[in-house]
Amino acid sequence: MLMAHPAVLTDLVAQYEALRALEASAGDLETQQRLDDVSYTLCVATGTQDVDTALTAARRQLLGARAAAGSLLTADAV
Repeated sequence: MLMAHPAVLTDLVAQYEALRALEASAGDLETQQRLDDVSYTLCVATGTQDVDTALTAARRQLLGARAAAGSLLTADAV
């Protein structure tokens, strides 16, 4: 399975969270469409079918990427 780059996932999660906050306060059609687009992209990027599962998967992948990067740094430092 292809996995999205951590930078892409970080950006998508940040966009989703910002749009959710904006939707709660503004709730206009443009914001809803952008939220729908980002939600769909998150699902595609994580291989999931709903946004809650996509967010969970993205966050897990990001934690794994950070842990792997940390272990590489630790191995190089030794």
